[in-house]
Amino acid sequence: MKIKQIEVFSVHLPLIKPFIISYANYPHISSIIVKLTTECGLVGWGESVPDEHITGETPESTYAMIKNTFAPVMIGQNPMEFEKIHDLLDKVVKRAPAAKAAIDIACFDVTGKKLGVPVYRLLGGRYHEKFPVTHVLSIGKPEDMADEAEEKLKEGYTSFKMKVGVNVMDDVKRIKAVRARVGEEIAIRVDVNQGWENSANTLKALRQLEDLGLDWLEQPVDQNDIDGMVEIKSKTSIPQMIDEGLKDMNDMREIIAKRAADKVNIKLMKCGGIYPAMKLANMAEMAGIECQVGSMVESSIGSAAGFHVAFSKKIIKSVELTGPVKFSKDIGDLKQDYIIPFIQLNERPGLGVSIDESILAELTQKSDVIE
Repeated sequence: MKIKQIEVFSVHLPLIKPFIISYANYPHISSIIVKLTTECGLVGWGESVPDEHITGETPESTYAMIKNTFAPVMIGQNPMEFEKIHDLLDKVVKRAPAAKAAIDIACFDVTGKKLGVPVYRLLGGRYHEKFPVTHVLSIGKPEDMADEAEEKLKEGYTSFKMKVGVNVMDDVKRIKAVRARVGEEIAIRVDVNQGWENSANTLKALRQLEDLGLDWLEQPVDQNDIDGMVEIKSKTSIPQMIDEGLKDMNDMREIIAKRAADKVNIKLMKCGGIYPAMKLANMAEMAGIECQVGSMVESSIGSAAGFHVAFSKKIIKSVELTGPVKFSKDIGDLKQDYIIPFIQLNERPGLGVSIDESILAELTQKSDVIE
């Protein structure tokens, strides 16, 4: 099986409401979609949602990278040879993980379709039967975040991820307000997205949060401050998760050596796709560090890819892949697999996602074909 053609689409995915985190406010999500077609007529879909604050890639640079650099070298390659494909891409460009993820995901999708199996079968088979769906609360006023959490409780959600990271003491008020509203039994995870900057600010907050029963605190300090994470972890009982600070195997090696985190958040856009994500999960498993699969708020394509990784690995204990339920319009149909409060994957080959190309055309800003 050889790759005959690659189409690249720049799309704007419309959000139901703006997505607000410590360093950005997103009115929509800019995504790069890849459609890979083989000589035998099979189609694989991939996606890239870059983040210039984390991977150093923008939507514009990612589109150009795939169109001008990655797609031309992929023509004629066998999409089933994952190791060889990543080696080829790495030799062409040293990093660009989000751009590589789009190619990687499309290759896994088309390979699963060729073999007639879901992607998770290519990764070792299904381990988990279902995962709880976590609702993500964007940064807002304490009472507004508490109101939204209460509303989502009524819809069946049993866990929340709070976005904070604007001001330490204001963030403490936000967290306390949500905990008071939802009660002690509901899971709350707090994601600072580097917003507390350093260990001193973080420890100031944690002194007021110790008794709130938080599941974990995620990336409170700058992504490069691994030593800061070590200090925080040594001085609190609240489990610490690294997200932005984990992009590749070198980062994971340092995290393991320094015991810098209780948990790590693996994202396909940070590491280069499904194949590198599995390598990170294996490294974490050897070190006894629990994993989560998160996202950059991708469409059904990128979200499904993350789910296939998560469902195949015992060491992956949670998922935060909420894109399909945050969009007012999506190019795929994964949303139907969100049966709140759980997500359950279907048994269709490849990613198991059907693409509505009329919606894709409607949301596309520009496109190109490489043969």
